[in-house]
Amino acid sequence: MNLISREELKDKLDRGDDFKLVMTLGDFGYRAKHIPGSLNISTPELGQEMLDLDDEIVVYCSSEDCVASISAYNILVLKGYKNVRRYAGGLLEWEDAGYPLEGEMVDEK
Repeated sequence: MNLISREELKDKLDRGDDFKLVMTLGDFGYRAKHIPGSLNISTPELGQEMLDLDDEIVVYCSSEDCVASISAYNILVLKGYKNVRRYAGGLLEWEDAGYPLEGEMVDEK
């Protein structure tokens, strides 16, 4: 599995790199809290509608133990997507670093 670190992901977002950041949890989870710029793709069918085979894609979910991003990664690779990475730390690691989040459950400071 091709992984991306928290710091590398943050750098890509800060630079405005052209890639698709995909939160693999359901709609409720996405509305509650997600990394800014994320797409909410909770099914393989939706992924095929929203992603091109040549896109650079980073998938994530809640934490390293969350299987949603692992499943999404494996499905995308099996479907022929060539440039897929997983941000294993997910929301938990991102929030622990104090990086920005969006959503209905984000505490405004």
